[in-house]
Amino acid sequence: MALGLPGFETTFANPFSIRGIGVHSGADVTATFNPAEAGTGIIFQRNGANGEVTELKAVSASVGSTDLCTVLGFSPARSIATVEHVMAAFYALGVDNAIVEVDGAEMPVMDGSSAVFVDAMEQAGIRSLMKKRRYIRVRKHIRVDAGASWAEFRPHDGTRFEVEIDFDSPLIGRQSWKGDLNASTFKTELSRARTFGFMRDVERLWAAGLALGSSLENSVVIGDDNRVINMEGLRYPQEFVRHKTLDAVGDLALAGAPFLGLYRSYRGGHKVNAMALKALLSDSSAYEIVESAGQRPRVAVPEMIAVSHQEYAPWTA
Repeated sequence: MALGLPGFETTFANPFSIRGIGVHSGADVTATFNPAEAGTGIIFQRNGANGEVTELKAVSASVGSTDLCTVLGFSPARSIATVEHVMAAFYALGVDNAIVEVDGAEMPVMDGSSAVFVDAMEQAGIRSLMKKRRYIRVRKHIRVDAGASWAEFRPHDGTRFEVEIDFDSPLIGRQSWKGDLNASTFKTELSRARTFGFMRDVERLWAAGLALGSSLENSVVIGDDNRVINMEGLRYPQEFVRHKTLDAVGDLALAGAPFLGLYRSYRGGHKVNAMALKALLSDSSAYEIVESAGQRPRVAVPEMIAVSHQEYAPWTA
């Protein structure tokens, strides 16, 4: 199966909570994941100390800042940051509907990967809903450029990522990851890849009020001698590009529906991922909305029928 149960939408069988710190704020935060009805999508609710609730739909139109992480919302008091790791887990496991209550300004970073979210979601259980799932199928080539970085969508039978990075660092250098995305591949090859950074950047980030919660427990840190400082070393060969791919999965999950196509990027990041997704969704000739025929087939991609853009606009808030 391509993504979870491809025939029907899904949600959690049971609610659950995850507690950790925000990688940028350094503050403790609890996220509670609640089941939701078919057609709800992924909704983040920020619960303020004064009782104010800000509701943010996890779609492209809600994306504000893309500096260092992906932020939903356009005001510091009404936004939720660092949603990419949990969105990647939603996407890879095929969870379509959930309401996530957050008592802080960002999602907990946990160990810097998606692994904790994947484990918690699977323990809670994922159940099918009686509503046919819809997909965004790429119909033509769409490309965006940002300096030396670029990203593109191409038609493809399935969901595939081809991500390449190129860092001016002997430890990282040029790395690539290519693969068809499914729950098994994500869990084994991408989910445990951690965010990373350079020790030389720490003081600059702290001065800007960023990375206040970053530590060796939630980040791969590269020292001035171009070695990994973490005692455990790397979890994967080329863990750096695997994490960039994980980020891309999470950023593209903000399409509001699974996409069928190839996503390829070079020296990409949250900004380029967001640019590419908006370029795709802004061109109605570049994609079509297709609906599962309703069966749970044994083939990689479910049988589809086309529906009109007017019937479904997953990128809208």
